Amino acid sequence: MIEQGQTLPAATLSELTSEGMQTLSTEALFADKKVVLFAVPGAFTPTCSNAHLPEFITLADKITSKGVDAIYCVSVNDAFVMKAWGEAHNAEHIRMLADGDASFTKALGLDKDTAGFGGVRSKRYAMIVENQTVTGLFVEQDKEFVVSRAEAVLEKL
Repeated sequence: MIEQGQTLPAATLSELTSEGMQTLSTEALFADKKVVLFAVPGAFTPTCSNAHLPEFITLADKITSKGVDAIYCVSVNDAFVMKAWGEAHNAEHIRMLADGDASFTKALGLDKDTAGFGGVRSKRYAMIVENQTVTGLFVEQDKEFVVSRAEAVLEKL
């Protein structure tokens, strides 16, 4: 599993924008920026939709006021689902990134096999990344939602 102080692995993520499907490298997404990245096991799932994403939406201004350039949400879903989920929650200040094949999640060592639920998914986590280096890492234990909450991340900034 990636650790604080390590550089993010080279990977690509997808984002569906008004210009169409975008394939983005981690270097392009994280170089020369301070980013809060949070990951969820699945778009439109209960904790993710009822708490995790909404808290980051609510606290986005406070987070960016701490010198954060961007907030990214990533999930092992396709870019169409991530765009629809973001739109359903009015997440205009959060980039909704898709890790459709879980390659980024696996490279981080933050994948888990949910078997019949959805196969390989991401563990729930948040991280602070400065110029591609992880400066804060907050990984949840299974069935918990404490350390990766927007409020908890805000306290670490």
